[in-house]
Amino acid sequence: MDAELDVGETDTKILIVDDHALLREGLQSLLSAQRGMHVVGTADDAQSGISKIAALHPDVVLTDLAMPETSGIDAIRHVKSAHPDVKVIALTFHKEDSYIHAALKAGADGYVLKDDSRDELVIAINSVLSGRNYLSPSICDRVIAGYLSGVRKKRLEPSWHVLTRRERQVMKMIAEGLKTREIAEVLSLSPKTVEKHRTNMMNKLDLHSVSAVTLYAIQSGLINQ
Repeated sequence: MDAELDVGETDTKILIVDDHALLREGLQSLLSAQRGMHVVGTADDAQSGISKIAALHPDVVLTDLAMPETSGIDAIRHVKSAHPDVKVIALTFHKEDSYIHAALKAGADGYVLKDDSRDELVIAINSVLSGRNYLSPSICDRVIAGYLSGVRKKRLEPSWHVLTRRERQVMKMIAEGLKTREIAEVLSLSPKTVEKHRTNMMNKLDLHSVSAVTLYAIQSGLINQ
């Protein structure tokens, strides 16, 4: 339920975006019990969450990363572009470097793991509101180690995990040699929509040709040689 009833002028307004109902309800209960925090709304997918921001005016958005259709990474990128003052915290089970780098590159202000404690989440929210970035202690050491070893001096190779399910389907079919119109027929989409997914996929992975897409799909195990 979305509501701004009984929200104090100084209360931190929070929007929760996650496709698991039990987790949304648990977070809402947990955060609403915190003094000075108020959950003004929840959403079960990224697009719904994005559409609610203009109406609910949250200070902080907590978003899962792995969601159907539109990924949490895309949602973070959109929110930070359209609502730069809104703080976004990725809340996920994923500890892989590819997810961490993708979320931070998209503009996430914080990265918290779902198995972190309640106190860690509250600290994260307060940290981003004060203008600081926040990384879960569980991943902080590895991120710092990567930085010290020179990882940030290299161009980070994006992972196919940053793609939506549809973008992965389009990548696989391109790599298998299907043309845009053929892909559109298989997926029951318009050629224009397929082209949009293709462009988004290639931009995210920094691929510039069909051969590069094919090689990437093979190396990622999406198709067999």
